[in-house]
Amino acid sequence: MPLENQVDDPEALRIRLAALEAELERHKESQLAGEQRFLQLADAAPVMIWMSGTDAMCTYVNRAWLEFRGRTPEQERGNGWTEGIHPDDREQCLETYLKHFAAREAFHMQYRLRRADGEFRWLEDAGVPRFEGQGSFTGFMGSAIDITERRRSGFAPDEHAVRLVFALTERERQVLVLIAQGRSTKEAAARLGISYKTADSHRSRILEKLGVHETASMVRYAIRAGLIEP
Repeated sequence: MPLENQVDDPEALRIRLAALEAELERHKESQLAGEQRFLQLADAAPVMIWMSGTDAMCTYVNRAWLEFRGRTPEQERGNGWTEGIHPDDREQCLETYLKHFAAREAFHMQYRLRRADGEFRWLEDAGVPRFEGQGSFTGFMGSAIDITERRRSGFAPDEHAVRLVFALTERERQVLVLIAQGRSTKEAAARLGISYKTADSHRSRILEKLGVHETASMVRYAIRAGLIEP
């Protein structure tokens, strides 16, 4: 067959390309509309919502967050929001966030953040990784609530317990919390996506570091350190 017969007609190619461009534009418009709907819902939410990009920098905070902080979106974006973290919580807060960001793992933490009136309030912050398309990582999304009053309701963490618990590795603390919540070592392993042998090894190291010999004592440390509700 002659080569020229294997080549599409130029006009047909032009029409095909125009159709593809139109479809791409419709897809972009659909994505933009979806994002706008999400932002509208986020701004109407009663909880504080934030998002970060692939560089771990904050790209968005909702209306509830801005009202809590008393600052503009521009002031909170990037690393701006970290200016409000209590000095005593800053290192632990950022370490937890960046470790989980690098590992693409969900996290849960508590820290103090300065409110618009200047008072530092305790927040409970939970974040999850975001993926789009074919599993492409696009950053993190999270929500935070003010738990100050809950923490003031008669419970004060034991300083000795806090020091011991936060001397554990992040994974050991995760295992400790799950076991303290009543899950078995096997269930904790499944929840964290690790083997039973690894979870049991973490459990043994927790007992050793806390200087205790049974699960009940582990639970008491978790409660006294404020990792779980009494």
